[in-house]
Amino acid sequence: TGAIIEPGVVDARRCLSWLLQQPGPFPLEYREVLGDRLYGCDDCQEVCPPNRRTARHDTVTTAPAWVDVMQLLRSDDEELLARHGRWYIAERNPRWVRRNALLVIGNDADPEDLGARATLDHYATGEDELLAEHARWAMARLDSRRVTA
Repeated sequence: TGAIIEPGVVDARRCLSWLLQQPGPFPLEYREVLGDRLYGCDDCQEVCPPNRRTARHDTVTTAPAWVDVMQLLRSDDEELLARHGRWYIAERNPRWVRRNALLVIGNDADPEDLGARATLDHYATGEDELLAEHARWAMARLDSRRVTA
């Protein structure tokens, strides 16, 4: 995203981790590069020279967290917050995590997955215009990935 603008300086307006946690529409120019990130991004930590030196001496390895975005999108607000409430969620409003999950489907789901398409259609025709817009973007992204596949 070009968020690292010089050594030790990150432009938060381009930082995926920061953008994922902000309310409002996710910027169009960063939706594809978001990939399958639902919450957070540690790319800057992985390229940071002090962190790389520390990692060589660290024997503990952890697997990245994996979240079933389809299950997340089927969850009501209470269930979503019970499962993922330890995350920072702007305004404690699950719609921001749902927004992110819709983008993940567009970027990562199999373009032929009828379940993913049904979920996107559900949100695209829903009452929440912000989620509907992100669902429509995700459907168009699946369509474009199907054409290039």
